[in-house]
Amino acid sequence: MPTPVHPQEVPAHRSQQPSTQAEQASTDADGVAAIEVQGLKVGYGEQVVQRDLDFAVRRGSVFVIMGGSGCGKSTVMRALVGLAPPMAGCVRHRGQSLWDAEPSARETMLQRIGVMYQNGALWSSMTLAENVALPIEQFTDLGAREIRELAQLKLALVGLAGFEDHYPAEISGGMNKRAGVARAMALDPDVMFLDEPSAGLDPVSSRRLDELLLALRDALGMTLVVISHELASIFAIADDSVFLDAQTHTMLTTGDPRELREHGGDARVRYFLTRGEGG
Repeated sequence: MPTPVHPQEVPAHRSQQPSTQAEQASTDADGVAAIEVQGLKVGYGEQVVQRDLDFAVRRGSVFVIMGGSGCGKSTVMRALVGLAPPMAGCVRHRGQSLWDAEPSARETMLQRIGVMYQNGALWSSMTLAENVALPIEQFTDLGAREIRELAQLKLALVGLAGFEDHYPAEISGGMNKRAGVARAMALDPDVMFLDEPSAGLDPVSSRRLDELLLALRDALGMTLVVISHELASIFAIADDSVFLDAQTHTMLTTGDPRELREHGGDARVRYFLTRGEGG
């Protein structure tokens, strides 16, 4: 497993961003959250997966959308990142409505977010550098040399320096996840979404990925929204969370998952967060 390069050891392409949580907090003086969700209802056709969702994601935080398998975590994420319109409700990015915006404005908003899909979702016919370079080629006017250098930088940030010309099939699952993170960072997003980043990883690789995500958040000033049911990862990285319930098709609570585990008022949430030992 390659050792990740700490983000502060690599020249920052985005030097105007806050480099610490304290500096990031100072940018919240206007009171506008990174993401606000109000009355959100999502589903497929007439089937409602989740409804009546109300929560906010603070800038510079690690916010976890959690719940058991099949509760609709990934479906909610699709509405937050512009992949599928909600059945009802509002999603705001820095105070601007995502789904009510004009197409050109929505495209600009979406370029400020990055997404790491489950298992990395890399193009198997492209090298790691080509995978990371793809969004840069599509959405900037940079030349080939600059694009290559940026792709190398993003891969170095996640500990994959020297692997630029490898194909996804030639590296481990954990390295594929890291490459997926690098691609999600390609356009220097304000917010990065990660769908089950620890799924399928061994405990050591999962811990290293958690440490990498926190280092990137602290160094680059990003907001992270993580979809997960992996308790070890949730307790390691989350500042705040929302719990989605599969039976009632709505949220049960929000808050720091460590506090919810110890002092949460909903027995179903404590049961989940204590692996079935709470009540």
